[in-house]
Amino acid sequence: MSPIRLISVSRSAALAALFVAVAVCQTAALGQGPPADPAQVAETKAHYTKYEYKIPMRDGVRLFTSVYVPKDQTQKYPILITRTPYSVRPYGEDQYRARLGQSPRYDKSGYIFVFQDVRGCHNSEGKFVNIRPYVPNKKGKEFDESSDTYDTIDWLVKHIPNNNGNVGLMGISYPGFYSTCGLLDTHPALKAVSPQAPVTDWFIGDDYHHNGAFILADSVSFLEFFDRPQRGPAANRRMPTRRDNTHPDAYSYYLTLGPLNVLADRQARGGTGFLKDLTEHPNYDDWWKARDILQYLKHVRPAVMTVGGWYDCEDLWGAIQVYQHIEHQSPETTNRLVMGPWIHGGWARGDGSKLGDVNFNDKTADFYSEHIEFPFFEYYLKGKGKADQTEAWVFETGTNVWRSHATWPPKGVTPKSFYFQEGGKLTEAPPAAAPHNSDKESDEYVSDPAHPVPYIERITNTVARDYMTADQRFASRRGDVLTYQTPVLEEDLTIAGPIQANLIVSTSGTDSDWVVKLIDVYPNDYPDPEPNPTRASMGGYQQLIRVEMMRGKFRDSYEKPEPFAPNKPTPVKFALNDVLHTFRSGHRLMVQVQSSYFPVIDRNPQVFTDIYSAKESDYHKATERLYHTKEQPSNISVLVVPAGG
Repeated sequence: MSPIRLISVSRSAALAALFVAVAVCQTAALGQGPPADPAQVAETKAHYTKYEYKIPMRDGVRLFTSVYVPKDQTQKYPILITRTPYSVRPYGEDQYRARLGQSPRYDKSGYIFVFQDVRGCHNSEGKFVNIRPYVPNKKGKEFDESSDTYDTIDWLVKHIPNNNGNVGLMGISYPGFYSTCGLLDTHPALKAVSPQAPVTDWFIGDDYHHNGAFILADSVSFLEFFDRPQRGPAANRRMPTRRDNTHPDAYSYYLTLGPLNVLADRQARGGTGFLKDLTEHPNYDDWWKARDILQYLKHVRPAVMTVGGWYDCEDLWGAIQVYQHIEHQSPETTNRLVMGPWIHGGWARGDGSKLGDVNFNDKTADFYSEHIEFPFFEYYLKGKGKADQTEAWVFETGTNVWRSHATWPPKGVTPKSFYFQEGGKLTEAPPAAAPHNSDKESDEYVSDPAHPVPYIERITNTVARDYMTADQRFASRRGDVLTYQTPVLEEDLTIAGPIQANLIVSTSGTDSDWVVKLIDVYPNDYPDPEPNPTRASMGGYQQLIRVEMMRGKFRDSYEKPEPFAPNKPTPVKFALNDVLHTFRSGHRLMVQVQSSYFPVIDRNPQVFTDIYSAKESDYHKATERLYHTKEQPSNISVLVVPAGG
């Protein structure tokens, strides 16, 4: 079957940001951002001709594809593809994107830019499936996202004139998932792939769950406008407004939202029902396992550069896991990792010089674009420049400097444990033996689902993008948050890689969530770089470095949850996502432990049940205890980088 060519004509130029209009974040990518700059659109038309096609897949379904071809025909160009569920808008023979590339450097160098609506979205045919499972050993007309990528590349290299036969694939967030899919059963022309903030496993660590705990506000907010039919002709329509945006206080909005299963039923009536599917699979069953793409990242042939942000509250886990799984399952692959001080997709918008109250003293996004991403595609798609031998480009927060490492985590790191002690102390020495005394064996607090611990101090109508660096002094003052800190550090302490929480806890209920936060406490006399009465003073600032949570019933198995025996000390161990951070001399290291983090995660009824079906009457207060004795030494373990390492 021959493709239907829909349009041609036009041009382009100032290629500014390949993903700002595609999927720099879930909201902007859905068309909720500002209108395109007419001057940029005119510049794009001046240098590029736009074509639209419906490219046939092996099963006959046709995928809508926009292709922007350089007008200059004096040389051949590589093809750079982004596949997205967020629409390749604008549609129409003379409707152009203002921006095609990640930076103007792409324009000066020249690429054939391709944007494709994935199967079942907008102007593409077929049925859309969230995180469509991969089909190994496909036969006949069997398809998945990897085969759709293969078929697209095969058609493009055969039908788009003046291409040099080399193809690159990139995307942020959900398009990052489609980029990862392209690494499986790859077309020979695919030479370089960059999954950026890639969606991977939605039960373990990305978007919808963290260690089984449901990510409430972001999930419900996103699905309010994404989880509904997205068939064309979509033209250039804007997506519906998220309901939480119309409420001034997200905390109270989600507190009164009602049972999740009722909300899921309501959304299913007007959409594709993914929230309904999610609530019907409360444990890590075969439905979830089939959607884990990480297990298939073997014998990867293209060069890979995975990109993530240290402060990405959506898909930080996915970036690290894609890199690690390729590293372990496909050791022959040219595989590298880039981690900067960014929120979700932050390297593709803004300059990355600060987040909230925290300054990084560097235009980190500009450095990444100029020195890391652009040279990667230039080398592997055009043979220009030299191959970057750096395995991991990582930004070290605290000192605010880029580091290059031959491995990640870096070689030479050594484990160090910090133990919780009586009186809110955090020490390198484990607890000493003490007389049996329940007041000294543990610290306790009452967790009340009716009054969960907020994730941030200020009132917001959505989840604040800067909460992963936010001041934690408000939480330190709450009676339902345990706080431990070291003495003032006499020298810099740099930690790299994952963090391990090793808790011994008990609950008066039969289930509880355990939230652990690693915090950098600034000296009281720390100078304010930007004195402003509307922002927090940096003197005594308690900067969040990393936070993670574990739904207690999944402590031993995501597949077979188990209740707690009431008031029985029980080990709960889980990893916090990787960091690269230096606690400067004069600072303190702090750890906070709590049992709610609202509305980032949903409330736990604190009884063993299917939370997705829980009624309001099922929610109860519980007394939570954290033990810190010689026999029950709760601690947090980090990997320390040697001085000068």
